[in-house]
Amino acid sequence: MKCPACEANDDKVIDSRPAEDGSSIRRRRECLVCGSRFTTYERVEEMPLMVIKKDGSRQPFDRQKLIIGIMKSCEKRPITTEQIEHLIDNIERTAKNAFRREISTAEIGEQVLKQLRKIDEVAYVRFASVYRAFSDINSFVSEISTLTIGEERDEHMSTS
Repeated sequence: MKCPACEANDDKVIDSRPAEDGSSIRRRRECLVCGSRFTTYERVEEMPLMVIKKDGSRQPFDRQKLIIGIMKSCEKRPITTEQIEHLIDNIERTAKNAFRREISTAEIGEQVLKQLRKIDEVAYVRFASVYRAFSDINSFVSEISTLTIGEERDEHMSTS
């Protein structure tokens, strides 16, 4: 580490501890040439998660954009902000745990639908109507019947 006072590269670590938020390590150092003390922070270098759009373009994952989209589908529903945050955390964690640096909008949409279905069926249908671009009432009816059939199948499996 280069000393900010004399620019020498010879120093020793006096103290190390986690930073306040736990995402980095704070190190107190002392220059062995001039005796100056200084602080450095060590962080994990993360590559941003990139989203592959339908047109093939790529852009950084925008958590806020996803929150807004999901919140619109959850308006006037008994869904907490914490549930939405948890849903988005799961999507990010799944991508990062798979050591992926890119995820398609289709994958994100399907993951949101899968999780929303467990939380609230109305929010699920609302999100699906935008995500799958329903063009008429038959699209809604089809999605709702798929949802109902899935519930009947789940009930049948739990009683067997």
